[in-house]
Amino acid sequence: MDHFENHHKEEHHDSALIINSGIEQPPAVNPGYVRKKRRQLTVNDYVEGILKGDITVLSQAITMIESLLPEHHATSQEIIEKCLPHAVDSMRIGITGVPGAGKSTFIEAIGNKVTGLGHKLAVLAIDPSSEKSKGSILGDKTRMETLVHNPKAFIRPSPSAGSLGGVARKTRETVVLAEAAGFDVVFIETVGVGQSETAVHSMTDLFLMLQISGAGDELQGIKRGIMEMADMVAITKADGENVGRANMAKAHFISALNLFPMPESQWRPRVYTCSSYEGTGLNDVWCGIEDYIKFTRDNGYFRLNRHRQAKYWMYETINEALKERFYNSPAVEAMIPQSELDVLENRKSSFAAAKELLSAYFREAREAKE
Repeated sequence: MDHFENHHKEEHHDSALIINSGIEQPPAVNPGYVRKKRRQLTVNDYVEGILKGDITVLSQAITMIESLLPEHHATSQEIIEKCLPHAVDSMRIGITGVPGAGKSTFIEAIGNKVTGLGHKLAVLAIDPSSEKSKGSILGDKTRMETLVHNPKAFIRPSPSAGSLGGVARKTRETVVLAEAAGFDVVFIETVGVGQSETAVHSMTDLFLMLQISGAGDELQGIKRGIMEMADMVAITKADGENVGRANMAKAHFISALNLFPMPESQWRPRVYTCSSYEGTGLNDVWCGIEDYIKFTRDNGYFRLNRHRQAKYWMYETINEALKERFYNSPAVEAMIPQSELDVLENRKSSFAAAKELLSAYFREAREAKE
């Protein structure tokens, strides 16, 4: 052993690697300074800050909603409960669009117009794509340079991971806090495509679809079935040489929308052309939004839709909580790998395996009760 250590020391001595002793640290500027721990906010502190419109407190409360810690979940639910009676009567507007339609440019342009009219605007996002890429809307946030610095606007990226159902539920809860903080216009943007449109549709008063002209995009939108959800269509980038194409696309959309049966709201969707770059057509789009809100408030559909959505999110929350509890059950976690293998190798049917897992879960729940 001694021979090995001596040999090792010799090798180290001959090595070209030299370890410097490092730079001596300068003395502390204030040796008596002790970093104070930030005071933990209580539920009442959060509620008070939100009702005052304090953006920092609002952001912290939203972070708590997004947290996976059980104690944060309990606190956030209490905050939501206390903020609910104070939520302002807002306009919730869902915004979706094909890739390249310029969603963030449009939101910034119309957002500055909306705040200029005296409204307070919150921009939220639903980003199911983050489940795979772990990305978020932060890229869009940096592109909305003027809106980010607008004191009457609040932009919040979506949670950076999680199932679409979970992300959507958290966005729905964030809407309540934003409204309690005095934001009377809420834009909810879909960052991904597909199911996220359905999620946004289930929490908004008006669904606005952005489209670009040419390349058969108008037919693409109709094919996807998203057109049936749209209360309004805005064809963006209607500037320069593109004005003619945008007007042609507008005519296509009007024809297509007339083929659909009359929506339950009794509002026939309108089509607009606009340019976020030049600022043209944005007034018309906003006036159209106000017309829709007034029309649906007058005929009772606005209230009916809100009630239906509240009921839908009650059941969604129950489903999400049950699913989470089921998959976090130790009995289920222990059985899942073998159950998957049995199904893949045709030793059991999918239904039999599911039944066994459910039985194990209920058995565990009964034993815990006893």
